[in-house]
Amino acid sequence: MLNVNLSCGTGAEVSSNGLVDNIHSFKASDLEIDLAQTQKPKPDLTGLAFGTVFTDHMLVVEWNSQVGWQRPRIQPFGNLSIHPACSALHYAVQLFEGMKAYRGADNRVRLFRPELNMNRMRKSAHRACLPGFDRAELLECIKKLVEVDEEWVPHSDSASLYIRPTFLGTEPSLGVKKPSQALLYVILSPVGSYFSTGAKPVSLWADSKYIRSWKGGTGDCKMGGNYGASIFAQYEAVDYGCQQVLWLYGDDHQITEVGTMNLFLYWTNEKGEEELATPPLDGIILPGITRQSILELAQKWREFKVCERYLTMSDLRHGLKENRVKEMFGSGTACVVSPVGRVLYQGENLQIPCQQENSLASRLMKELTDIQYGRTLSEWSLLV
Repeated sequence: MLNVNLSCGTGAEVSSNGLVDNIHSFKASDLEIDLAQTQKPKPDLTGLAFGTVFTDHMLVVEWNSQVGWQRPRIQPFGNLSIHPACSALHYAVQLFEGMKAYRGADNRVRLFRPELNMNRMRKSAHRACLPGFDRAELLECIKKLVEVDEEWVPHSDSASLYIRPTFLGTEPSLGVKKPSQALLYVILSPVGSYFSTGAKPVSLWADSKYIRSWKGGTGDCKMGGNYGASIFAQYEAVDYGCQQVLWLYGDDHQITEVGTMNLFLYWTNEKGEEELATPPLDGIILPGITRQSILELAQKWREFKVCERYLTMSDLRHGLKENRVKEMFGSGTACVVSPVGRVLYQGENLQIPCQQENSLASRLMKELTDIQYGRTLSEWSLLV
C-alpha cells in the first residue's frame, strides 16, 4: 500500500517503506488518449507463445531534467524512436514490471495486488537512478490503458492479459551518468501458459558455475540486465536435459531462485516440524508478489510452520535421503505456481516428490487463481 506519512518539504513525500513519490509526477487526470484507427484481430490463445502478440494501444510518459514529467498519453501501439547513444542500450539503465489483468466469470476485469508492483517498480527506479513518480497515478494510467484495450483480456480462466510497464534511461550521450531523459511506457499482451509443458513439473539444473545475483547487486530489483545475463546459463541447462536453472549462491550452495521464479520447499525440517520455507529477502532475492501472497495465505491457514530461511543443496539432499521433502515449487506472475519434479546436481538426478492432485502447490494455485479471476472475493483484487 502507499501509506504516505511524511512530508520532506523538497517536492517529494516519503512513504512508510522509505520510497519517495515525486509530487510533481505526471497525473492520470492529464492523460491524453489517441485511439488507433484500425484494430488488430484477436489471437487464438491455443498454443500462443508467451509475449508474442500485443494489443492495439500503449501508454507512454516522457521525462527530462529540464521540465520534468510530461503528460501521459495512450497511443496506438508502435515502435519507439530512440537516440543511438541511449543509455538503456549501452549501460542497461532500464527496468520493467510484470503484472496481469484477469477476466472473471462475471465479465469483470481485475488486477491482482497491483500496488505491490508499483512499489517494486519505484524501488527499482531508485536503484537505477531513474526519476521518481507517483505510484498511484501510474496505476490509474495503467487501469485506463487496460480499459481502452479491455476486449483483449481473454474470456478464459486459463489465460490473461499480461501487463509490462517498462522504464528506460534515454540519455542521448555515451557518458556513464544519471540520465537527464527517460521514457516510461506500458504494453499489453494476451497470454496463456508460460511453460510449454503447462502445469507439469519442471526439471532444474543446479550448478554454482553461474550466479544470478550477489550481495550489494541488483538481484532484488526487476532490471533487464538480471535476465539477459541469465540466458546463457538457461541454454546450458537445456543442454543437460533440464528446463530451468536452479540458481545457487555461496560456497555452501544456497538455493535462491528457480529460473525467473521464487522458490519454495515444503518439507519436514531438521527439527521434525512441517514447514513451508523460502529464501529470505536479503538483497539477492526478487521480492515477488506471488511469493508474498503465498506466504500470507499459508500463514493465515496456520496449518504448518511458514518461514523465510536459508536453504542449501545439502539441506535438500539430506531431506530427500531421509524422506522429509514433500514438495518443491516455483512461484511468479507468469506461471503462478510451478511444481519441480527433478533437480540435476553434481551429476546426480534428485527426484522431488510431486503429486499432481491434493498437493500444496495445486492448493495454492487454486486459492490464488480463484482470487485473480474473481471466484473468491478479496481485497487483493482491484477492479478495472
